[in-house]
Amino acid sequence: MLQRKIYPQLLSHLPKREMTVLIGTRQTGKSTLLGQLAEALISSGETAIVLNLERKDILLDLNQNPENLLKYLPKVEGHRAFALIDEIQYLDDPTNFLKLLHDEHADRLKLVVTGSSAFYIDRQFKDSLAGRKRIFELQTLDFEEYLLFSQQEEERSELIRLRTGVVEKSAIEQRLWVALESYMTYGGYPAVVLENDPMQKIERLKELRDSFVKRDMLEAGVTDETKFFKLMMLLASQTGNLLNINELANTLQITHAVADHFMYVLQKCFHVNLVRPFFQNLRKELVKMPKVYFQDLGLRNVLINYFAPLEQRTDKGMLLENYVYRRLSEQYAGDQIKFWRTADGNEVDFVVEETAFGGKAIEVKFNPTEANPNKFKKFTEAYPQFPLAFFSWGEGRLLR
Repeated sequence: MLQRKIYPQLLSHLPKREMTVLIGTRQTGKSTLLGQLAEALISSGETAIVLNLERKDILLDLNQNPENLLKYLPKVEGHRAFALIDEIQYLDDPTNFLKLLHDEHADRLKLVVTGSSAFYIDRQFKDSLAGRKRIFELQTLDFEEYLLFSQQEEERSELIRLRTGVVEKSAIEQRLWVALESYMTYGGYPAVVLENDPMQKIERLKELRDSFVKRDMLEAGVTDETKFFKLMMLLASQTGNLLNINELANTLQITHAVADHFMYVLQKCFHVNLVRPFFQNLRKELVKMPKVYFQDLGLRNVLINYFAPLEQRTDKGMLLENYVYRRLSEQYAGDQIKFWRTADGNEVDFVVEETAFGGKAIEVKFNPTEANPNKFKKFTEAYPQFPLAFFSWGEGRLLR
């Protein structure tokens, strides 16, 4: 059975009193994980039920009264039962539903729920459930999981060996670069990765773009589908660039407020992330606009319908920079990852604040011959506590 890396974390949280909340974009495997957790609970002798709120009869019943959930549970003595609820966002008021059940029945009932965009967009979510839940976010497959799902077990084992420092140089490194190019082209949605034929991968991505992004829009209350998609296409073509909301609004002929709301929805639907600027010392560090990156490169590429081989791509540097961002986001919290740019144009792609006293800086250059340390003296002299490294295609440190 294919298992996501987040699974052991979810499993270890099941005995906790607080609710287990699994969020993330559609089609990343939340329902599959819920089923795996239910199997683990039942096999260990626990009482567990799984409810899918796409079933209208169950949804109607729970909307009428949250405590109707209890009638689905067999009576047990001496220990808690587990209710695993899929697609919690379909409830009329999921936040109050969870709050009531947790406050009234936490001694006898453990809630494990999944939710996508609409649930997490609920602005009451954090305040109302404070201290009552732990949130786990499920992204699309990372590169290691991609190798697992695409049955490249030897490559996956070698990647782990490289990342843990067991080996410095890999005998099958070239195969890893081929796999990484495919991952950067088609992304990490499980259904896409499980397809072997490249044309079928693209068709799957188009389905995701057209159907699931549309559902995100509907549930988030976005009414102008055409301009929302155009915004996504613009962002895809400007990956890694500064996000100028005024410019986007003018281009799409929408108000600043609407453009800002579109960006809020895209972030809460787990499609894009914003990276904020880093500044401490220099007066000219006045750039306040964030940079935008996609969580999944397959979605990014299908938005611009561009699947050419990496070496032929005009946007290969942009693509590689987005991959490095995705890799950093797997290792660090979002507010630890920043970029540096001065008003007069000096720039470093990523500054990672590992501690309060320093960290590391990364400049991404697709071609290693373009990596010239002399161009970054202003940064390295101002911030020696953030040593600068260059990440380029074909260099071993990129795989780590």
